[in-house]
Amino acid sequence: MASYYVNKNAQTNGDHEVHHSACSFLPRAENRKYLGEFDSCGGAVRESKKTYSQSNGCYYCSPACHTS
Repeated sequence: MASYYVNKNAQTNGDHEVHHSACSFLPRAENRKYLGEFDSCGGAVRESKKTYSQSNGCYYCSPACHTS
């Protein structure tokens, strides 16, 4: 299981990226929201969508959930 976070700041396309705690692109503490512990990025993205309907996995740490 890994800890996942979502970037509070949207990308230029409107996506809020979901990252695991070891990602080199993890946002600064003040710019991220803790989502919880998940076995995969899928559960983390679903959790993120409860707050940010336009959520997407990070291209680097969650490629299986990166859709745009």
